[in-house]
Amino acid sequence: MRTQGTALELERRRELAVARVQEGYLQKEVAAFLDIHPGTLSRWVGMAREGGAAALKAKPTPGRPRKLTARQERTVLGWLSKSPTRFGFPDELWTSRRLAFLIEQRFAVHFNANYLVEWLTQRHLSPQKPVKKALERDEAAIAQWIAQDWPRIEKKPGTRRLTSC
Repeated sequence: MRTQGTALELERRRELAVARVQEGYLQKEVAAFLDIHPGTLSRWVGMAREGGAAALKAKPTPGRPRKLTARQERTVLGWLSKSPTRFGFPDELWTSRRLAFLIEQRFAVHFNANYLVEWLTQRHLSPQKPVKKALERDEAAIAQWIAQDWPRIEKKPGTRRLTSC
């Protein structure tokens, strides 16, 4: 299992450990202090002896590079706080296909819509549907009815308590 920390933090840890051994501390003491296996420290000291400080440098992260930069990701996530109609879509529903279309249009980066669902989930976002309200809904009339008529109705036997509207 890989030790926690960024590549630079781990590189700094290796350099510190080797420097302490070169200063005269016992490998066993340095390993205990840094909470690493003595064999690991011994390997680092050997690497530094053979290849110098360059041997302790962090290696490039393996795997496919990210498709979007951190700034582009923030931009995409910012779009989600706005109405899809601002981007030319006919209704208030964000879909992964719409998001994929916008990303390709704005950044020339292709994402599969199915992957975007996973991408959003990794960022603790979930698909949402807008709350549908009747166009004719009159909040003032509803509030008035609850304040004036409901107490009278509620007093009748067998009427359940209204919790929310």
